[in-house]
Amino acid sequence: MKRLAFYFDSSACSGCKTCQMACKDKNDLPVGQLWRRVYEITGGDWKEEAGVWKNDVFAYNLSMSCNHCENPVCVNNCPSNALQKREDGIVFIDQETCIGCKYCEMVCPYGAPQYDHQKKLMGKCDLCKDYIDQGLNPSCVDACPMRTLDFGEYDELVAKYGYSTHIYPLPEDNYTQPSICINAHPNAFNGTPNVTNIEEVKNE
Repeated sequence: MKRLAFYFDSSACSGCKTCQMACKDKNDLPVGQLWRRVYEITGGDWKEEAGVWKNDVFAYNLSMSCNHCENPVCVNNCPSNALQKREDGIVFIDQETCIGCKYCEMVCPYGAPQYDHQKKLMGKCDLCKDYIDQGLNPSCVDACPMRTLDFGEYDELVAKYGYSTHIYPLPEDNYTQPSICINAHPNAFNGTPNVTNIEEVKNE
């Protein structure tokens, strides 16, 4: 079975959120819904060393959508079988079958499925499967001016960019085996980081 995946280079992301807007525009999402979210991560502090004040302040961004997991708990817990996984690894919601129960939102460790209050149904990134079926890239990939996003076969992305490392604020990857390869920012493992735009990226 194929395993299509995203690649994200956190070391080069400028946080412009063009990917976020491209996704929102392509999927005609209502206010309050973001299927791709750009997390702003900051950390560090001032420290006194030998009478001199120095800082180790840092900031980086993390662009995140559905990770089309190898073991998608959303699919396994959907009571109406609206959550499905294609042979190429894309996890999507059949909105003709969705009953809007929010079970998928409750179990997803990445907060990918989101409730649409207008449609009263769940929605999430489907990796622009209609574009992929036409041989095109997902809208977020083509929109990124810094070329920090890519997509393809998971194993090929790992071979090209290196093995994905755990990066804050993502949960450990052994639970769902997310199909994402991340080049972590050099400061991603320093100090105690925090999400500074939590009001923007949290699900409503």
